Amino acid sequence: MQPFVYEALPTRVVFGSGTVGQLRAEAERLGVRRVLVLSTPGRGEAQAREIAALLGDLAVGVHAGAVMHTPVNVTEKALQVVEELGADAVVAVGGGSTTGLGKAIALRTDLPQIVLPTTYAGSEMTPILGETQDGVKTTQRTPKVLPEVVIYDVDLTLGLPPAIAATSGVNAMAHAVEALYARDRNPVTSLMAEDGIRSLAQALPKIVGDPQDNEARTDALYGAWLCGACLGAVGMALHHKLCHVLGGSFDLPHAETHTIVLPHAVAYNAPAAPEAMERIARALGTSDAAQGLFALAGRLGAKQALRDIGMPADGIGQAVKAAVASPYWNPRPIEEVGLRDLLTRAWNGDPPRA
Repeated sequence: MQPFVYEALPTRVVFGSGTVGQLRAEAERLGVRRVLVLSTPGRGEAQAREIAALLGDLAVGVHAGAVMHTPVNVTEKALQVVEELGADAVVAVGGGSTTGLGKAIALRTDLPQIVLPTTYAGSEMTPILGETQDGVKTTQRTPKVLPEVVIYDVDLTLGLPPAIAATSGVNAMAHAVEALYARDRNPVTSLMAEDGIRSLAQALPKIVGDPQDNEARTDALYGAWLCGACLGAVGMALHHKLCHVLGGSFDLPHAETHTIVLPHAVAYNAPAAPEAMERIARALGTSDAAQGLFALAGRLGAKQALRDIGMPADGIGQAVKAAVASPYWNPRPIEEVGLRDLLTRAWNGDPPRA
């Protein structure tokens, strides 16, 4: 076995059904008294108001301003609300957009965070924040943005539409996939990654077939937790770099972008990471990791072409240049010709090719 470093992250996790009922106790445990609840607009705001009611007199209000890719100007508006209400903590209710806003606030204020995930985004388990400004998405890793408490309540995910559950779940799988060939991978995260992929790969088709399958929803949320913990423990590679470029440059939907790009990024890296590919394929119950991921997305009814989610054809060259200009570490060298082929196939919706 190769030498390794494993650093456990100090987040308290509460997992189960009905666990949202422990929210006030968790807030009191943190010693906070003026909690601002964060959400996205619309349905997210209605849910956030229900959560605020559970906090009782500890809640000072709801701010339903979270949007995809955590734009800096959106964070600035939220900070004004934090200051006006004198909030001493935030509770983020929702998916990656709301979690991102909570992290952005914590980065600037060091306020404690409690996260109640309603999707399988996984970002609640990471010290990573991605922010967008002027069409460019940048990421940073700092303990300041790691939530203090994550409350996983399976009941909060039952209303997640199957189509969104599918892409959110594949997005979570992407975290575990890249953990298996990360530069700083270790045996602990590799075990978690393989089990996370397996749990989601088995649960997502069941959720699409029966959205009220509680056991499948539980397995999916468990898998998302594992995958998120992997992303929090080790570094990212080509797949995440491409998705950050595409999301920041063209404002593409986050989970759908990950779902489309993942099989192609895996195919690109397959020759340089055979052990990781074997583990991914085993978790999927297939013989080829990239093709297995592409087939899974198809079974889930997810979109498989970047052109179908709003990316312009002339954006391929722009994305390639951005990815090559400031690449993440990757097991296979980042080459412009190979990336252009990868993104062209992803734009067309073609099967991945090594």
